Amino acid sequence: MDQRGIGHGELTRCQLLAGGTQNILLRFERGGQCYVLRRPPAHPRPESNAAMLREARVLGALAGSGVPHAGLVAACDDTEVLGTAFFLMRAVEGFNAGTSGLPALHASRRDMRRRMGLAMAEAAATLGSLDPDALGLQDFGRPQGFLQRQVDRWGRQLDSYAQHAAWPGPAGLPAIAPIAQWLRSHQPADTAPGILHGDFHLSNVMFRHDSAELAAVVDWEMSTVGDPLVDLGTLLATWPRPDGAHHITNNIAPWEGFALEHELVAHYALHSPRDLSALRWYAVLACYKLAVVLEGTHARACAGLAPAATGDRLHQAACGLLLRATEWIER
Repeated sequence: MDQRGIGHGELTRCQLLAGGTQNILLRFERGGQCYVLRRPPAHPRPESNAAMLREARVLGALAGSGVPHAGLVAACDDTEVLGTAFFLMRAVEGFNAGTSGLPALHASRRDMRRRMGLAMAEAAATLGSLDPDALGLQDFGRPQGFLQRQVDRWGRQLDSYAQHAAWPGPAGLPAIAPIAQWLRSHQPADTAPGILHGDFHLSNVMFRHDSAELAAVVDWEMSTVGDPLVDLGTLLATWPRPDGAHHITNNIAPWEGFALEHELVAHYALHSPRDLSALRWYAVLACYKLAVVLEGTHARACAGLAPAATGDRLHQAACGLLLRATEWIER
């Protein structure tokens, strides 16, 4: 920070932030300003440094875009400083409903809870409407053939977990092979490319303390340029059902009053011209992809590289997502 001229004096009020299972977040103050440092986990994955720098790049590009996000302060690709790449961003004042639950204001107002989901749908539509070239992200992804690559790309990632000898393998993931085959045989045509977050669900957004509006969309490490409907599919795949059943979040109560899945889709359609006729495919893809990602932590936990309790919890979440995908396929 001294070399970049960012603040002055000692680092104070240092606090590890909870919520993430993949990366480390440290909030602190310097010179009267609040910052958050984001870096890979204690046992970095092979792609961790590149993911950090990609996340920093997209945060910088989103400045002034209308998509709520934490402002980028600076990024560092010199791994000699902390042992990994990392970046600093402005601290966001808000709460994460997926990890900390609802504060009293939101828990007491049904209309506010409904607006929370609609605000998420709007943010996804706004992000998907941005022009990657205009934001300097023309080389941020490979949009041509994006959908065609998805199943094989995540299948290869699943296969890579075999490096952890203690991992029991994909046999413990219900119907994952038939789901992959269904996705291949029902793939929709490519659409106009746009920016996608890549992991858009309740635990990856922060809401304002004084309203139901978004304070920031967070955790951009899976962002790319491709088909933005993947984000809407992810929102549906992870959205709690009216009975409260969900697989990613577990602290949101009361759930009554939150928008239903079809209401999220209708609200997205109001803010986006994209064709939603193949939306079920995107929701199934999201279940498949996120199940593979979560199973990675389980595999690492089997090898002692992540907490065992976290690995078990995310394995159960992965299984739940695959069961939801099967429901959509069978409808």
